[in-house]
Amino acid sequence: MKEFPLKYGCNPNQSPARIFMADGSDLPVEILNGRPGYINFLDAFNAWQLVKELKESTGAVAATSFKHVSPTSAAIGKKLGPALKKACFVDDIEGLDDSPLACAYARARGTDRMSSFGDFIALSDECDEVTARIIAREVSDGIIAPAYSPKALEILKGKRKGGYNIVKIDKDYVPAPVERKQVFGVTFEQGRNNFKIGKTLLDNIVTKNKNLPADRAADLIVSLITLKYTQSNSVCFAADGQAIGVGAGQQSRIHCTRLAAQKADLWHLRQHEKVLSLQFAEGVGRPEKNNIIDLYLSDESEEVLGDGVWRQNFAVRPEPFTREEKAEYLAGISGVSLGSDAFFPFADNIERAARSGVSYIAEPGGSVRDDLVVEAADAHNMVMAFTGMRLFHH
Repeated sequence: MKEFPLKYGCNPNQSPARIFMADGSDLPVEILNGRPGYINFLDAFNAWQLVKELKESTGAVAATSFKHVSPTSAAIGKKLGPALKKACFVDDIEGLDDSPLACAYARARGTDRMSSFGDFIALSDECDEVTARIIAREVSDGIIAPAYSPKALEILKGKRKGGYNIVKIDKDYVPAPVERKQVFGVTFEQGRNNFKIGKTLLDNIVTKNKNLPADRAADLIVSLITLKYTQSNSVCFAADGQAIGVGAGQQSRIHCTRLAAQKADLWHLRQHEKVLSLQFAEGVGRPEKNNIIDLYLSDESEEVLGDGVWRQNFAVRPEPFTREEKAEYLAGISGVSLGSDAFFPFADNIERAARSGVSYIAEPGGSVRDDLVVEAADAHNMVMAFTGMRLFHH
């Protein structure tokens, strides 16, 4: 296939639209079902690069959930504990523990379920039946993977009344070393960001504490590869083989950190017994549960707990989750890893990260205030590596 016509571009008024190879060669993808759009393909190609690189670096299968050209999360195929299964809405999935790929997607989708609503999915390996069964019941725009088992393909083709977007990509495709795009009629050209992220990137530890366990180093790698395909500025929190909070596209570094930290805090809080024991009213759907949980954990919890509304949401009225209870729970969190796509210009980022349990940091370094940033990290007994590599993505 030399080109694929699109219904329109980013918006309905932007026509004509298509994808094609400038050199006239065949596209590296096959459309197995549906009709993906312009933004779908932007998500698909960025997401595929992320999971491909994540697998190459860690040796583990990987999955990501993308929305508007940034990942809501990315994860490798580690088994989920009972609490995390329930928090990710996959505790009823038969055979989950036997499919690392399904575990990876369950983690990626379950990290930030509000943002993952209507996601585009990328898988590093052949989509199997268990993974397809998870995807089948989620609101999703499409998927890209190098292959699909016959049963998985059958399941996925049944989504969205038969219109679910299913893309197969050539796993051996290597893009040209130089890439181009146009903005306002002007052509931009640059070398592709082929920099390989691996554990040697973490060798320059600049803090007094230099104890970086292998599993925490792996979490830093997950965060850095996730950042490589996240719209900048960006900060990523990671734990247990997955990105648990992504702060993307903010002009200020501290706002990236705050956003990522807030999402990471919510990921932790969703696994609290108070949330796991919520009894929803009959007929409340999966997307509605996400919204209810989000409000229950917010300072506006009365919107779902109030006298006039709680019966719409719950079979049994739950006790409020007080600000003090949440703070106490989060104060016990530690061992979280954090990556930043560019240096921290001020120590306020470190202070905010510390309140969300961050113990390990990877950032490029190079700020005129590096000494103050290191000093703040030392004050919290953190391990921080200067990677020397910026990871801007636009």
